[in-house]
Amino acid sequence: MSKGPSGFIDAGQCEQGLPWLWDEPPQAASSTLILAHGAGAPMDSPFMQTMAQGLAARGVRVVRFEFAYMAQRRVDGRKRPPNPQAQLLQQWREVHAQVRQRVSGPLSVGGKSMGGRMASLLADEFGASALVCLGYPFYAAGKPEKPRVAHLAELRTPTLIIQGERDALGNRETVAGYELSAAIEVHWLQAADHDLKPLKASSFSHQQHLQTAVGAIAAYLGAG
Repeated sequence: MSKGPSGFIDAGQCEQGLPWLWDEPPQAASSTLILAHGAGAPMDSPFMQTMAQGLAARGVRVVRFEFAYMAQRRVDGRKRPPNPQAQLLQQWREVHAQVRQRVSGPLSVGGKSMGGRMASLLADEFGASALVCLGYPFYAAGKPEKPRVAHLAELRTPTLIIQGERDALGNRETVAGYELSAAIEVHWLQAADHDLKPLKASSFSHQQHLQTAVGAIAAYLGAG
């Protein structure tokens, strides 16, 4: 794993002193993707590691960062809920601005679950090359009657959503009833849940689905 233009050091930290990770391709990067973590797992979870390293191997530079509440958990070990949405969005803006200063070429944004949803609220504002969401939380657990999709009907940024067919936060049948922007493409993974993990009875493994997701994202971003 590359540690970025300035490494995993003070010069490569966010405004609030939060760390980030850069995964550099072995060859020149075709594009850059800022990838945010979900609500419950950090930027270096196995899921995030697989995505970042797999994409880097295909030519996409991946930048990961941690929201303040998750970074604090590294300090004291205490689990805590995500910061208020306004704070999450502001941190996204700060990270995006810093990355934009450091890289040239196409810059896309996205993330796992909550990280992707926050990115979706800012993608048009950023003028992002693309938006990538892994397990988009179309509604909170157990609350399909309260969808979080109003802004998705007006989204202009080219968007790829990788979604499990049986995702508890947005299954295929429910999502089919939403009005989504023509800019959005949903790639469904058979029998998969919110973490893209398939049923044991299916003919797929979790690793296969993760690699399928990596391939779909790389192709969408114009990488190999």
